[in-house]
Amino acid sequence: MALSPNARASLLMSASMAAFVINDAMTKHLSASINMGQVMFMRGLFATAFIFLLAWRAGVLTRVSGVFSWPVIIRALCDIAATVTFLIALARIPLGNASAILQALPLAVTMGAALYLHEPVGWRRWSAIALGFVGVTIILRPGPGGFDGNSLLIVATVFFCAVRDIATRLVPAHVPSLQVSAMTSASVTLTGALITGPMGGWRPMDAEILGYVAAAAGFVVAGYLTIIMAMRCGEVSVAAPFRYTALVWALVLGYVAFGEIPDMMMIAGAGIVVASGLFTLYRERRLPKAKPVAAASTARTGARGI
Repeated sequence: MALSPNARASLLMSASMAAFVINDAMTKHLSASINMGQVMFMRGLFATAFIFLLAWRAGVLTRVSGVFSWPVIIRALCDIAATVTFLIALARIPLGNASAILQALPLAVTMGAALYLHEPVGWRRWSAIALGFVGVTIILRPGPGGFDGNSLLIVATVFFCAVRDIATRLVPAHVPSLQVSAMTSASVTLTGALITGPMGGWRPMDAEILGYVAAAAGFVVAGYLTIIMAMRCGEVSVAAPFRYTALVWALVLGYVAFGEIPDMMMIAGAGIVVASGLFTLYRERRLPKAKPVAAASTARTGARGI
């Protein structure tokens, strides 16, 4: 039986989240062998080459003046900051915790769009945003008992990604998306090369490490392509909730690959964040005048430099 467009979009969104989380798990594994600057650089080389190939085939590399507009530059700078903070934290905290905090991104984008783009957000969505950040606080557990300051780096990642997504909405319509992605990926790759020295210096890589780097880049690109397909073949508002399958993948991979077992505080906080995000998506779909701000944020790739 043939799947409906929305069913295909939902499956593609889930597959995209799986690809991104597998990339995160591989990147976390690599952190034991090479520093994150080197990971950024090497993984970025593979991903950037592929993105430039796509852009070249699409014929969007001839006129590049649009990529020097302020929204594109701000977007690239925020993606660099988001990637750096995310990767540093990923090496130090459980995969599930990092993914759970990152699920607050649609809420942060909705708040930013209301504050800076003056898009209407009613009291129900404001309440969901506030509740979502309560969930983040529960995951962080401020206080001497269970607080890990590295988790604040993921909060910074959410902030930078939210600014990036808001800047993306201001990119001139004539600038092709592949052009923006190519510039961003190249910028993150160059940053990785620049910070490799301060983060510990270059380390020799054997065939196994190179294989992990290439595979991680492959999963980033696969996630990028499948999320574009999901956005194109079905309704964004239907596919968007499946973004939260990333948390399920992260919990499973965290346990299988690293032996991470989430505690009740983390599960409770993550549940609140996800429930708040799902409610926000529901309200966007229900209200005819509401713009798909939170749903549109799922069209980004998180903090992965594309």
